Amino acid sequence: MDIRNLTALELGKKIKTGEIGVVEATKAALEQIQAVDETVNAFVTVDEAGALRRAEEVQKQIDEGSLTGALAGVPAAIKDNLCTKDLLTTCSSKILYNFKPTYTAEAVRNLERAGAVLLGKTNMDEFAMGSTTETSAFGVTRNPWNTAHVPGGSSGGSCAAVAANECFYALGSDTGGSIRQPSSFCGVTGIKPTYGTVSRYGLIAYGSSLDQIGPVAKDVSDCAAVLEAISSYDRKDSTSLKREDCDFTSALVDDVQGMRIGIPRDYLGEGLDEEVKAAVLAAAKALAAKGAVVEEFDLSLVEYAIPAYYVIAAAEASSNLARFDGVKYGYRTEEYEGLHNMYKKSRSEGFGEEVKRRIMLGSFVLSSGYYDAYYLKALRTKALIKQAFDEAFEKYDVILGPAAPTTAPKLGESLSDPLKMYLGDIYTISVNLAGLPGMTVPCGKDSKGLPIGLQMIGDCFQEKKMIRAGYSFECTRKYEAPELAERRGK
Repeated sequence: MDIRNLTALELGKKIKTGEIGVVEATKAALEQIQAVDETVNAFVTVDEAGALRRAEEVQKQIDEGSLTGALAGVPAAIKDNLCTKDLLTTCSSKILYNFKPTYTAEAVRNLERAGAVLLGKTNMDEFAMGSTTETSAFGVTRNPWNTAHVPGGSSGGSCAAVAANECFYALGSDTGGSIRQPSSFCGVTGIKPTYGTVSRYGLIAYGSSLDQIGPVAKDVSDCAAVLEAISSYDRKDSTSLKREDCDFTSALVDDVQGMRIGIPRDYLGEGLDEEVKAAVLAAAKALAAKGAVVEEFDLSLVEYAIPAYYVIAAAEASSNLARFDGVKYGYRTEEYEGLHNMYKKSRSEGFGEEVKRRIMLGSFVLSSGYYDAYYLKALRTKALIKQAFDEAFEKYDVILGPAAPTTAPKLGESLSDPLKMYLGDIYTISVNLAGLPGMTVPCGKDSKGLPIGLQMIGDCFQEKKMIRAGYSFECTRKYEAPELAERRGK
């Protein structure tokens, strides 16, 4: 038995029964990181000493009976925009190259309370701005299925780490599809919960009204268990919600009899790769064979989602990133004349091209004379998109479609055309604009052997319906992990 091939829940059970020790599991993950990460580059920081020390502590608590949860002792990875006390948190940016927070994000603290062993921090697009994990200041992350291809983004490091068996699950953040799209490209499962379900305290903000933390894992069961662990009301986050229905693992039932599933015709039109379309429709057929009522419908306003999203996200980013000025922490330019020159040079040298592009776009749409024309119009469009989803959910329990228009592109293909990269988010960003939960489940591979992801969208607070549909579909196929040789790029 290879420990690395176990799911998080499978490993948790074996740790609980004493079949596998926490230190043994942690060493297996660290050895895998050492073996493959030089090629994959999923991690920015690996805390080997801290992980082994924590593993011993957790093992002791399990032996004493004070830690009994399903995830106790299971090694995990954290996206590098979630603060971890005394451990580098860089957002994969030069401007935060030396930043060690004085506190830990609430979602990470919840994992620690559940007995998680944190292996380190995963690579990402700089400040979560990108769809390929190529804008990182610390090098590109490669897709473990084929290292000539991107893993998606911005949570590409977390998704690649799970796909390459470097950890058993990971946390990512999703602003416009940043968990669901790379999960699709890497053949793993990822959930973006309803906005406010997971505390954003300690998440370095990109777009505050859109950001949400969620799990990435090998299957739906693991994702449900991790989501259950990290969900909580938090007074430190003004957008945090009090929910009574966070027992997401109770939805792991293989039963979609009578479930109403809608497929937007708008998601199956121009720009969608034929192999992706075929895999999505085959998944819908499999759910229909299990008793679900599946039909196509028209979801309006899809064409306006991308411009509305990039106006709102860029506006919020320009405001949120104003705090990185070279004064209090992070990178500061070596030579400058006066305070304003220091600001300008530190930010010019510290931020990458994509971050600068979005800051400038955001500053423009918020500027006098353009605020009404762009930003307010985008907010109105956001409200209309939410209304369109509300009308759809009056009829359907779950909305089904692709997570991305294609499988993972080759490294370098997207960065040369930023607009093309932005258009790749067409199926995911509406979920963030409407504050809905969304999930990606693997549903096949294309002719190149690259994974295809199926996206399921639920109504607000209806993660359980989405998880039940995803689990039922997953029961029709087994999780397919890439061969180790492929992970090493051979």
